[in-house]
Amino acid sequence: MWRPSRKRAAAALAAVGALALAGCGTDYDDITVGTGKGWTAAYHDGHNSGTGPVTGSRELELSWQRPVGGPIAQPITLGPDSQLFVTTRLQNCSIFSFQMATGRKRFCNALGPSAISAPSSVDGMTNVYVGDDSRVISFNYLGQPRWATPVAGTPASVQFTGDGKLLIVTRSGQVDVLSRQTGDRTVPTVQLLGEPDFLVHAGLSWPDASQGLDDCATGGPQCPVATTSAVDADSGRFYVTLWQPGRPAAAVVALRYTGEKLVREWSAELLLGGSATSPALSADGATLYVGDNNNRLIALDTADGRTKWVHRLDWTPRGGISVSDDGLIIPSGDDGYLLGLRDNGDAVETVWERKDLALRGSAAQTAGDTGYAVAAIGDGLNLVTFDTQTGATVDSDVLPGAKGATTGTSVGAKGEVVVATRIGEIFAFAPEK
Repeated sequence: MWRPSRKRAAAALAAVGALALAGCGTDYDDITVGTGKGWTAAYHDGHNSGTGPVTGSRELELSWQRPVGGPIAQPITLGPDSQLFVTTRLQNCSIFSFQMATGRKRFCNALGPSAISAPSSVDGMTNVYVGDDSRVISFNYLGQPRWATPVAGTPASVQFTGDGKLLIVTRSGQVDVLSRQTGDRTVPTVQLLGEPDFLVHAGLSWPDASQGLDDCATGGPQCPVATTSAVDADSGRFYVTLWQPGRPAAAVVALRYTGEKLVREWSAELLLGGSATSPALSADGATLYVGDNNNRLIALDTADGRTKWVHRLDWTPRGGISVSDDGLIIPSGDDGYLLGLRDNGDAVETVWERKDLALRGSAAQTAGDTGYAVAAIGDGLNLVTFDTQTGATVDSDVLPGAKGATTGTSVGAKGEVVVATRIGEIFAFAPEK
């Protein structure tokens, strides 16, 4: 695939009024990936574990709430200093940053309309990396742009590699590794749907950034990559859900970043009806969990893609799968209920289930056997604090005026819990004093 040079890409972006910035600083990447604090990716970390190291508070109180003025589709990310980031679809403000303590807006910047479908990640210096219409952009903690790099389509994944670079997978199947300091590509691009034949299609251009996005929320066939990839920083392996055009089912594809190139390792075509569930890795990286649209939760051996077990759910899984260090699995889905499972190697067992708690977003687990999930209670929504060993409710806090469902559950460095509704309102809870 044709890849523009930095100068040519910058000129093209400037011509359409977009950000086109040469990378600032030196070529040496001295910016730390993360401190272990905050909720630095859509589902906390590269594993998509949905589990944070903070000892969660069992008594929360609503700290603040505010609308952003537009819909929200991706989970909120939190920097190590609890500065939070969220994308929406507004003409003048597409990425917002707010202060955790007060909810005060720190900055908002305009992006393209497809940015609402792109996740963000935050490094240890609170630089944020976010997908946009056919590009990836980085801003510092004040909202000042650092660089912009063109890509084919809207990013579905913005994750960190083990050596501190950015792994980008777009919804049209382009895979890149970028320097976080400059935005430059550091290895050859891989096209999961195959390289275009310019001899046959001489005028072929990059796909429209909005192409297939309507299918991404449900993992439909028009969205080749509908989910956020899981990354094992230790081995360099990462796992992508991919629906090839014309195929009867979507596949899980395993690739590996070697530091010099991207290598395909195996593919397992088993996601019936596609998948809108971002895959999650076990703590040791040996097992990958993923859901499909046939109401199944599937465990795969990461070495070869072999199916370890299949568990049928009472609903279609969506969003993230929370996997704790001790192996408690909590699947999500807006038509489901709170459920705790345990992987026994070649089978799975139900540890507890709460059919009385109808999920409205992805659950999160923390240290101290404490978890959080938004549930529909009465005519509204509540943030439910529960014991992860038993599933029992230990606290329940109303989201005043909230309707519909949430995009995820994020836990901050000081035990704050933040959720955002899809219609566009943020609710921040803090430990009671």
